[in-house]
Amino acid sequence: MNEVKSRAYLSVLALFFVMGFCDVVGIATSYLQKDFSLSESMAGFIPSMVFVWFLVLSVPSSLLMNKIGRKGMVLLSCVVTAVGMVIPFIYYSFATSIVGFALLGIGNTMLQVSLNPLLSNVVSGEKLSSCLSAGQAVKAVSSFCAPLLALFAVQVLGGWKYLFLIYAAATVLSFLLLFATRIPREPSPTSAPSAGELFSLLKDPLVLLLFLGIFFVVGVDVGTNTVSAKLLIERCSLPVEEASLGASVYFFCRTAGSFLGAWLLTRVSDTKYLRWNLLLAVLAMASLFFTNTPLLLLVGIGGIGLFCACVFSILFSVALRARPAKANEISGFMITAVFGGAVIPPLMGAATDFAGSQIGSLAVISLCLVYLVYCSFRIQKI
Repeated sequence: MNEVKSRAYLSVLALFFVMGFCDVVGIATSYLQKDFSLSESMAGFIPSMVFVWFLVLSVPSSLLMNKIGRKGMVLLSCVVTAVGMVIPFIYYSFATSIVGFALLGIGNTMLQVSLNPLLSNVVSGEKLSSCLSAGQAVKAVSSFCAPLLALFAVQVLGGWKYLFLIYAAATVLSFLLLFATRIPREPSPTSAPSAGELFSLLKDPLVLLLFLGIFFVVGVDVGTNTVSAKLLIERCSLPVEEASLGASVYFFCRTAGSFLGAWLLTRVSDTKYLRWNLLLAVLAMASLFFTNTPLLLLVGIGGIGLFCACVFSILFSVALRARPAKANEISGFMITAVFGGAVIPPLMGAATDFAGSQIGSLAVISLCLVYLVYCSFRIQKI
């Protein structure tokens, strides 16, 4: 990779750090639940304020991207994200926090639709899975930092809301870096597809399989992030500040898994790697049903992060490679499946209220993992 491409690659990777900001909603849910005395069911809807936009705006974002280009779409997403982070910092309330998370979700939807295919403007072919995993590793570093930055904001800056200001500043810096970097623009499509044509992709069995796979892996990710602190609070009676360690461990292991995957995926089959990791993730999840000690809970939570780290990037890469002529459309359509992050947490909250414990949440996440195991064995048969 020459110097120009290396600079472009690094500027794109920096945006994956901004992409990780949506995962702050996990620990933020615990803080908001404490600050505003929310029930489990009500708290379960907070992540929906971020992830519902992936259902609503992914396809329109894909259509807009065909007009303004992938880089233009990424830059626009940074503007929306920065505004969303400033609002709850200026005036902290439940309402402004929800508005901030909604704008974060809108910006993140636009970013995920455009950033993954923008990476293919810099790298291509079999290197794409590895580079996407490297991007997911950067995203995981951002997610790992969220609970630590929130704790820093509480203990040093005087309140966790200062996390919003930190995120706004990081977004602006990433915007400036990309704006100043020259990246080859993709060829303009000869004709813009309609929303109906995009959804007709569901008739393709492989696209449908991968779409549902992304839906459920995002559900596993957001669900595990959200339940990690709650498990430590429920079973070990830890205060929310200490229980946030669960999210830190989860994201640390997801970061390690992403870096490991970026290296291993240059050496082994991505579908085989996917299959073995998901089987191990099921074992890690099973352990959470039967332990009440902080160490073993953290091991199980970390195991899910480690073994699910590359699932999203592998599924996304398989989709882009399978239908390269429709990369923009596939990207927008696949990112719609990130809506799983809006669906799974409310189901977890309802299941927890019904079961009377976080066993309900674990059962919902387990069902998501069961589908992903099925998906990993079906990919090569379609």
